[in-house]
Amino acid sequence: MRILIACEFSGVVRESFARRGHDAWSCDLLQSEQMGNHYQCDVLTILDADWDIMIAHPPCTYLANSGVCHLYDHVVSRTGKRAAVFGEARWAEMRKSAWFFRQLLNANIPKIAIENPIPHRYAVAEIGRKYDQIIQPWQFGHGETKATCLWLKNLPALEPTNIVAERKPRVHYESPSADRWKNRSRTYRGIADAMAAQWG
Repeated sequence: MRILIACEFSGVVRESFARRGHDAWSCDLLQSEQMGNHYQCDVLTILDADWDIMIAHPPCTYLANSGVCHLYDHVVSRTGKRAAVFGEARWAEMRKSAWFFRQLLNANIPKIAIENPIPHRYAVAEIGRKYDQIIQPWQFGHGETKATCLWLKNLPALEPTNIVAERKPRVHYESPSADRWKNRSRTYRGIADAMAAQWG
């Protein structure tokens, strides 16, 4: 099958499908971190390329519940700092992000899965529907917590493959750095392998 992994620079999900013999491609504005089939472009320009499945990881900065407080001008963090984009400007960015999310969700591709953190209620309203499933890394062999929502079209819910007892919020406590957002956004190999095995 032809598989599109949208908004993926890591190549993790792409390579899980490729190892199972699929014609898998990732697409992102960034270069891929792994050698393999990769489009470095705006994914909206390649949605009509006869894909059988798309798994998408759209940006979550303005949609995630963790940042909902920054939609309001009066909010200042405990350290006395404000988000770089807040108030009405953040509402505008949230609406742009939701528009992009909808383009992926409504793409003319037979099977679609979109992953994102738990969204705030304004994002859900803009997207137009709630997620279908929440998964955790500890359900797929990684002893960590990171609630991830899946919006599904013609795909079954992902079944856990290896439940781990020890669970730590490693991603939540990722040290500040220029690459923090990258480190927090990579898909866990166990989840990627489950996607390839169950959806491929």
